[in-house]
Amino acid sequence: MFDDPNLGPPPRKGMSVYLVVSLIVFGLAAAYVGGVFYMRWNGDRVIQERAAAAKREQDQRVFEGMGGDRFDILKFFPYPGEITRGDSTMLCYSVSNAKSVTLQPQSNAVWPAFERCVSVSPKKTTIYTLTATDAAGHTKSATVTVTVD
Repeated sequence: MFDDPNLGPPPRKGMSVYLVVSLIVFGLAAAYVGGVFYMRWNGDRVIQERAAAAKREQDQRVFEGMGGDRFDILKFFPYPGEITRGDSTMLCYSVSNAKSVTLQPQSNAVWPAFERCVSVSPKKTTIYTLTATDAAGHTKSATVTVTVD
């Protein structure tokens, strides 16, 4: 009965071994590729977290440098501080957490800014006063003198 030529050749056992070995190799390759993708993703995530932490630190330093939470006149100075009659100079100021700013005597508009300069052309030596007001109504003032020769 097993020798009947009409039944065809007996099934080969090598085919099932080939299939098992192929599946194992495919599984190992998939695990390797998956591991590579995971390591790259994780490395990128770590780099992004470090960059975000460095950015937060830099932002905090800038925030503190700009006055932080305190209300203050950070700078107020003339540039140059001495001019000849008919020339102009720049009055530069920097305020933090101010709601409004006034400059006396001055006709140009001023407003709260971290760094701003306005041009003035005094005819004689003049004392300028910068007054900043915060949201609670507290005020701070600073003065500078522009000398006219």
